[in-house]
Amino acid sequence: MAREVLGEFELRVLLAAMRLNPDGYSVPIALELEERTGKTVAGAAVHIALQRLEKRGFLKSRLQPRADGEKGRPRRHYAVTERGLLRAQDARRCLEGLWKDLAMEAET
Repeated sequence: MAREVLGEFELRVLLAAMRLNPDGYSVPIALELEERTGKTVAGAAVHIALQRLEKRGFLKSRLQPRADGEKGRPRRHYAVTERGLLRAQDARRCLEGLWKDLAMEAET
C-alpha cells in the first residue's frame, strides 16, 4: 500500500470514529474529539473530514433510519474499513518511531 498522508485532524477524526465503530456519526465523533483532546471542534469540520475519509476508502457509511416516532433525517453512521485500520496503524508506527529516544528538553 502506498503511503497516504493524513492530516492531523483527519487522523484524529479517524481515531474517534474507530472508538465509536461502527455506530459513530458526526455529533458523537465531534464530542469524542472534544473530550479526548480538550479542544473545541466544529461539527462542520468533522462532517467534511468524514466525507473525505470515506472517499479515500478509510471509512464506510450507512444511513440509519430514525426509530418510530423520532423526528429528523436519518443519520449517517461511519465504520472503519480495513484500509482505514491499516492507515491508522501505520500513522501510529511513524509517530512512535519519531518519539522513540527523543530528548524532551527545550533549548534555552
